[in-house]
Amino acid sequence: MSDFAHALSVSASALRAQATRLRLTAENVSNADTPGYRRKLVSFNAVREERDGPARVEIGPVRLDKTDPVKIYDPAHPLADEGGHYEGSNVDLMIEIADSREAQRSYEANLKMFDQARKMSSGLMDLLRR
Repeated sequence: MSDFAHALSVSASALRAQATRLRLTAENVSNADTPGYRRKLVSFNAVREERDGPARVEIGPVRLDKTDPVKIYDPAHPLADEGGHYEGSNVDLMIEIADSREAQRSYEANLKMFDQARKMSSGLMDLLRR
């Protein structure tokens, strides 16, 4: 595989990974007020197909945050126990906003890398045609 194809493959895998991260962050934000909801997290792994080749980004399994959910006091809530408490979610909106911005910036950086590799490949093909 050529260096241009490696660069495109690496940036495309990183784009998929950051898109997944953005999707999970959006799910977390939309369920922040859902009782009992657990924040979803994803991990990334570097995978090498060849010993000296570039590493692609592989999406790990989606897992749930083990942080304890917030206890909310509302005796009128249908999920409230005999003490008037129920479990809220463990989503912190400030963390989700920070995560989404980081994922967005990483996505944009990988998109620029993909576009640059594509332009360089196209420029090389134009030079070879002359």
